[in-house]
Amino acid sequence: MTAPFSEDQTPDPFDGFDEPMTGELDLEERRALRRVAGLSTELEDVTEVEYRSLRLERVVLVGVWTEGTAEEAENSLRELALLAETAGSQVLEGLIQRRQRPDPATYIGSGKAAELRDIVIATGADTVICDGELAPSQLRHLEETVRVKVIDRTALILDIFAQHAKSREGKAQVELAQLDYLLPRLRGWGGNLSRQVGGRAAGGVGIGGRGPGETKIELDRRRIRSRMAKLRRQIEEMAKSRETKRGERRRNAVPAVAIAGYTNAGKSSLLNRLTGAGVLVENALFATLDPTVRRTETPGGRAYTLADTVGFVRHLPHQLVEAFRSTLEEVADAGLVLHVVDGSDPDPEAQIDAVREVFREIGADRVPEIIVINKADAADEMALARLRRREPNSIVVSARTGAGITELRQMIEEQLPGLEAEVKVLLPYDRGDLVAQIHERGEVAEQEHLAEGTLLRARVPTDLAGELAPFEALTPTS
Repeated sequence: MTAPFSEDQTPDPFDGFDEPMTGELDLEERRALRRVAGLSTELEDVTEVEYRSLRLERVVLVGVWTEGTAEEAENSLRELALLAETAGSQVLEGLIQRRQRPDPATYIGSGKAAELRDIVIATGADTVICDGELAPSQLRHLEETVRVKVIDRTALILDIFAQHAKSREGKAQVELAQLDYLLPRLRGWGGNLSRQVGGRAAGGVGIGGRGPGETKIELDRRRIRSRMAKLRRQIEEMAKSRETKRGERRRNAVPAVAIAGYTNAGKSSLLNRLTGAGVLVENALFATLDPTVRRTETPGGRAYTLADTVGFVRHLPHQLVEAFRSTLEEVADAGLVLHVVDGSDPDPEAQIDAVREVFREIGADRVPEIIVINKADAADEMALARLRRREPNSIVVSARTGAGITELRQMIEEQLPGLEAEVKVLLPYDRGDLVAQIHERGEVAEQEHLAEGTLLRARVPTDLAGELAPFEALTPTS
C-alpha cells in the first residue's frame, strides 16, 4: 500500500486497497520472464537468412554526431542505451563518430565500419544498433562489413512497442507500423529470387533469368500490403468506438485533460497519484502504451476525465505517429494538456521540444498546456529554476512523494475550459437537479440556503447558463 502524502496532506487514493492493482500485476508478469545472456544462436553470417528477428542480447551502439554539442550527442546515445536495455539487451560499448552527414553507403564510412567490425569481434557482440534511421542499402552494406545483425533506432523502438502492447488496438497499431517499416527492407534469399523475371528473358538477361513470373519477394510485398490494408480497416473500426466514447463525454460536457510527455517522465505515476488508477509503473522507456482514461474531480467538485497517453521520444518513428494517430487524438481533442517533463533529466528542454514537435504533427499544438516538471525529489534546484523561467505556466511536483500535487489540482481547476458564464441564481428547492448540475459541471463560489430556495453564485458552461437564465430574475437585490 502506498504511504500517505508527506507534504500536502492530500488523501491517498490508494488507502483501503490491499489487493494488488492492475499495474502491479502487469509489472509482476513482465518481470516473470528474463533473458539469459550467452545463449545466442544467431548465425555468424546474417546474410544467409531471409528474415531476422530482433532478439537483442549483446549490443554495440553507434551514433553519428552531425550537429549540436558533444553533450547532446552523448545524451542521445545514452537514451539509445536505455532503449536497448528496455528491449532486453546488454550494452557492451558505445561509439560516436563526428561527420558532416552520415555516409550514404555504410552510415559511418568504410574505414570506421572496419574498426567497428574489430570491436564487435573483441567484445563478442551479436548486434549493432545505430542511432538513426538507416536506409535499406545502409543496413545491408554495414551488415556485410561487420557480419552481425544491424538494426537502427526505429527498429529498436518498434520492437519495444511490440513487447509492451497489450490491447487489441495497440497490437494492431504496432503491427501496422512494423509492416510499414519492413516493406522497403525486404530481401530475397541471397539475392537469387530477385533476379527472376517472367516469360522470355528480356534485355539480354540470358540463362537463369527465366522464372515463374512473380518473384517470391514480390509475393511477400503483396501479402504485406494486403495485411496492412486489413489492419488499417480494423484500426478505423476501433477508432470509431473511441470517438463514440469521446462524443458521449462531450455531450455530458465533461472536460477532458490529457497527460502527455516524454517517455519515462512519470505520466503513469502522475495518473495514479491524481486518480488512483493503479496502472503499470516501471522505470523503463515506453513501459505503458495503451491509453487509460479515468474520471476524477477538482478540489471544488467539478468532474473531468484524465487520459494517460503513449510517451514520446526524440525522432519518434513516423510510422508510429501514423499508426497511433487514433490514440494520439486523445491529446488533440483534450481541453487541457498536462505536459509532463522529467526534471532530473540532463536535458529537459530537449524533451519539451521533442514532445511539442509531435504535438504539431498531430494538430495538438493549439491545446492549452501546463508544464508539469516531475521528479522534483531527484532534480537539481538550479535546473528546476531554469525550467520555471523558460516555461511560465509550469509547476514542480513529485509523483513519487506527492509534493506539489495539491497545487497541481488547483491549477487544473483554474485552467479547465468551458466555464464561460458567471451566474447568480435562486433555485427553488424542487430544482435540485439544477443545483447538482452546477456542482458537477461548474465552479461554485458561494452557496446559501434561503426560505425561497438555494442561492448560488458560480461559473458554468454557456449551455447550462441558458437553462439557469429564468431563475436569475428571482435573485433578490442587495
